Amino acid sequence: MWKENYEYDDRENITYYTNSYYEEWYKYDKNNNKIYEKRISVYESYEMWYKYDKYNRDVYFKANDGREEWFKYNKNGARIDITKQEFKQIERTKLYLNNKKINRFELMDI
Repeated sequence: MWKENYEYDDRENITYYTNSYYEEWYKYDKNNNKIYEKRISVYESYEMWYKYDKYNRDVYFKANDGREEWFKYNKNGARIDITKQEFKQIERTKLYLNNKKINRFELMDI
């Protein structure tokens, strides 16, 4: 017999799901973007984390198997894969532009 159960947060996002074969957990940011996902079953188990930019577009993905991916968007809104170093440089620039009193050692630690 197939059995399913759903649980939701106060914004109607699924936070927990289970069926006869696996369980899943989810967490969301203030904009309802999924930032965490976990699945456990007899056959597999994984965790994934996500980050988004100020336009709610995905910019980072990490899985517990070691996979990581970084993204940026061109002027037409197309997603472009970038390296970790490129992502860090974008974050450094945003931090610098948002906080003029930051020192060079804080920029180096990102």
